[in-house]
Amino acid sequence: MQQPINLEILQEISPAKGTKKKLNRRLTPDSSQRYRSAVQLAFLALNLIIGVQFFFFVRYFESGGHGWKVSRPPGVEGWLPIASLMHLKAFLLTMELPSIHPAGLFLLVAFLLISLLLRKAFCSWLCPVGTVSEGLWMLGRRLWRRNRQLPRGADITLRSLKYLLFGLFCYAVVSMPVPAIRAFLGGPYGVIADVKMLNFFRFISVTGVVVIGVLVVLSTIVQNFWCRYLCPYGAMLGLLARLSPTRIVRTPENCIDCGKCTKACPSFLKVDQLVNVRSAECTACYSCVAVCPADGALSMVAGRGRVLTPRLMALGLAVIFLGFVAAGMILGHWHTEIPDEVYMDLIPRADQFGHP
Repeated sequence: MQQPINLEILQEISPAKGTKKKLNRRLTPDSSQRYRSAVQLAFLALNLIIGVQFFFFVRYFESGGHGWKVSRPPGVEGWLPIASLMHLKAFLLTMELPSIHPAGLFLLVAFLLISLLLRKAFCSWLCPVGTVSEGLWMLGRRLWRRNRQLPRGADITLRSLKYLLFGLFCYAVVSMPVPAIRAFLGGPYGVIADVKMLNFFRFISVTGVVVIGVLVVLSTIVQNFWCRYLCPYGAMLGLLARLSPTRIVRTPENCIDCGKCTKACPSFLKVDQLVNVRSAECTACYSCVAVCPADGALSMVAGRGRVLTPRLMALGLAVIFLGFVAAGMILGHWHTEIPDEVYMDLIPRADQFGHP
């Protein structure tokens, strides 16, 4: 004969939905956003310095050798992801390091390793575009009082665009044999691809201004509009981050179900409904951890349960990034080996070279 269910015991084992849990408040204030902001600003400043130095480098050759001559900053190659992908394919097939734009290869591998070990932290800690995007949605929150979230159907459809763009770039790179890659990167366009990129912004067209203006406005309305929907680089890093042992872990016993973590997530992840956050959209920004009031409820965990503090995250990013920069220098494949005579010939005629 079936025993009657004791409702009082059942309620003790599994509290009814909506029952308030006792808050065991955190004793130490969160420091993640201070660390992250410091790293973001440092990397943004580094990129601005690289940009200014590269501008003067280009101007010297445009002027026929008059004015202030500065060395070409290898870090500018971090802005040439397609060329770096080509170099990566050629290196994997031949095990030979490139002599043209070699720093881009080392930077790409560093960012891929960061994603494999530390999730998509490159996007929320290092990427200058991500930093600007974050500043824009924060500005939008002041201007419009809040940011908007697109309807689920539109959100999923638009998110597929960055994966589609990444797939197209992958197809272009994979379909090129190594000799074609070397011919492309060693040709006039490939040699001054960085100059062409700079000139796009220096002599930007009306269409370019309109497109960037629209993206800026949309970024003030929807959090990280470019990063969430259109960035193929972020799509690549997000797919690799799915393999990362690092993730946000929610401990249900300590969680009070306040939902603050979900509201704070710039990627719109339902953190309060998950135990492990492994989404390709998670950028390891610690925003959910920062707002969580309950001690031990949310943490960034690496491997088999080791808590990854913001300080350790910042240290890990620095070690990987600086380690690959040092490796490129030590191996003698950091600076592009192009004589000044070639630059003197090609840079003043940069507008004559279209994409092959």
